[in-house]
Amino acid sequence: MDAWQDIERELAARSGRPVTLGRPVTVGGGSINTACRVDSDDGCCFFVKFNRASRLDMFAAEAEGLEELRQAPGLRIPEPLAWGVAGGQAYLVMEHLPLGGRGSSVELAQALAAMHRITAPRFGWRRDNTIGSTPQPNDPCDDWLAFWAQRRLGYQLQMAVEGGAGRRLETRGGRLLEQLPALMDGRQPEASLLHGDLWSGNASFTRDGEPAIFDPAVYYGDREADLAMTELFGGFGADFYAAYQDAWPLEPGYPVRKTLYNLYHILNHYNMFGGGYLDQALHMIDDLLSHIQP
Repeated sequence: MDAWQDIERELAARSGRPVTLGRPVTVGGGSINTACRVDSDDGCCFFVKFNRASRLDMFAAEAEGLEELRQAPGLRIPEPLAWGVAGGQAYLVMEHLPLGGRGSSVELAQALAAMHRITAPRFGWRRDNTIGSTPQPNDPCDDWLAFWAQRRLGYQLQMAVEGGAGRRLETRGGRLLEQLPALMDGRQPEASLLHGDLWSGNASFTRDGEPAIFDPAVYYGDREADLAMTELFGGFGADFYAAYQDAWPLEPGYPVRKTLYNLYHILNHYNMFGGGYLDQALHMIDDLLSHIQP
């Protein structure tokens, strides 16, 4: 297959040694990509994602995000190895992590807190990326409230309204944006290194028990945004949250901000998949507005 020959050549060019790949085995690649596991003749194992050729920049951004996360101590992050277009498809080759082991949720929480202590001078990142398949603008900003209003919540609200979400979302969402200063109550967090899409499907343990995270939507922002998403779909136990609190306690008001941060992801799910996510987003907006003093 010409595509695999192109990938072999790219891996060889980047590694400086010949690479011969075996037969690929299709594996789960999430809802937006197809993916394979493939071994090389020298015993290396690779995880390869494919998508339309127009999605190459999405893979390039993911590769840079993985490299950004790899500075964090105590976490296994797959190393990105090559990306490009082959056989009319965009691809991303990365190290295949041997997942499925049993590990310590305490160690995962401690490692996540250590990652969040890696900071930048401004919120955002050096380049845009994606959250799922949705563009995620990351133009750097000095003010967290402005960043969240413009690059996160406002961006998803506008996309939903333009996609036909209806007048109620436009009206209630607009009011929420106006009331963000009251909900944030002067909060100016550090610009922490974030995974950006940290649900339980993007965290695991290797067979050696090492905590691992992958499939990121990296940027620098409020660490609470990462913690909030761990609660959105479940899968992280009480030991995890207790250990994170011991490592770096959360500040008062987090339960309300958690809903605000998770609203971004629910709106994104609506923009990608439609369905009942719109009603869920509206309920979250009404809940947030109920916390505003009249």
